[in-house]
Amino acid sequence: MKLGKILVPLDGSALAEAAMWKAVELGTTGTMLVLLRAAEAYRMPGADPIQAQINAVHEAEEYLGAVAARAKEAGIDHVETHVWYGPPAAAIIEAAEAQDADLIVMSSHGRSGLGRLILGSVAESVLRGTRAPVLVLRPEGAPVEPPSDAGKPLEASRV
Repeated sequence: MKLGKILVPLDGSALAEAAMWKAVELGTTGTMLVLLRAAEAYRMPGADPIQAQINAVHEAEEYLGAVAARAKEAGIDHVETHVWYGPPAAAIIEAAEAQDADLIVMSSHGRSGLGRLILGSVAESVLRGTRAPVLVLRPEGAPVEPPSDAGKPLEASRV
């Protein structure tokens, strides 16, 4: 599979940035690395919602600019940055389609239990919402959780 464009969603964490370096390993000469940041404004009651949105987008642009600069210093020539306003999973899915991404490389925070229930899983939502191949990286030291039915005997299929 020729990888013309690899989309790397970033959330500002070192974990997410680790996915960028894995994407670099997977790419070849001429592969475009598309760095994406979803921006959402969280405003205080009574605050100007438009200004909060502008600030969120500006902060995301500055962050991506700094990451792209580090990538270029490391010798990566083909880097684009994009900020999409909205929830992360929806932004990643829309950007992958709009950019015609050949692959999405992203990290999972490895949440489980209550954390996953409350915060959800962006990686799982992306997997369910896109046709593009997705490589999800686990954080170092994340616990491995066997499925709830692990160890149960498989039932023979009935024909």
